[in-house]
Amino acid sequence: MTQFETELQDVKTELVNMWLLVILQLTKSREALVKFDKDLAREVVLKEKRVNAYELKIDRDCENIFALYCPVAVDLRFLLAVLKINNNLERIGDIAEGISKYIVESPVKFDRELLESTQVLRMFDDSIDILIDTQAAFENDNTLLARTIFTRDEVLDEINKNSDEIIAQYIKINLNKINQALYVSSIIRKLERVGDQSKNIAEEIIFFVEAKVLKHQKGAI
Repeated sequence: MTQFETELQDVKTELVNMWLLVILQLTKSREALVKFDKDLAREVVLKEKRVNAYELKIDRDCENIFALYCPVAVDLRFLLAVLKINNNLERIGDIAEGISKYIVESPVKFDRELLESTQVLRMFDDSIDILIDTQAAFENDNTLLARTIFTRDEVLDEINKNSDEIIAQYIKINLNKINQALYVSSIIRKLERVGDQSKNIAEEIIFFVEAKVLKHQKGAI
C-alpha cells in the first residue's frame, strides 16, 4: 500500500469513528429523553466537542491530501464526499446536542402519552437505524443500501407533518403542559433534519461510488 493509499484509508477510518460517535450521541439523547436522565443529556452536550474535533481534523487531513497528491477520478470523488459527509455528521451531532439541551432545561419528565402519540420515539429509532445503514453503505461502497435512505426519510417527513395537529390537540387538553409540548415539537423538527442530513450522505455515497450527482435531480435515483 502506498503512502497515498494509507492516508486515504486513515481518513476513511476517522470518518467511520466520527460516525460511530454521532450514532452514540443520538442513541444517548433518546435514552435521556425516555428516562429523563439529565446527567446523560449533559454528557451528550459535553461530548459534542469531540464531534467538532473530528470534523476539524478530517477537514485538515483532506486538505493536506489535496495539497500533496492532487487526487483524480475515484480518489477525488472519495475526498469530496468525505468533506461533505463530515459536515453532515457534524450537523447531526449538533442535533443530538440540541435535543439533550431541551432535556436538561425541562423541569418535568416528558409525558409518555405525548411521546407515543407524536411517534417521536419511532423517529428516534428510525433516525438511528438510518445512520447505522449509511455508515454500512459508506464502508462497503453499497449504493443499493444508500438508495433505501430516500424512502425511509419520507417516513420521518410524514411523522413531522402529522405532528402539528397531534400536538395542538394535546395542548387543548393539557394547558398546563404547553412548554413540554413545544419541546417535543422542537425535537421532532430536529429529528426530521437528521433524515435530511442522512439523505445528503446517501447522495454523496452514490456520487463517490458511481460518479452520479443526484442533488436537485428528482427522478435521477
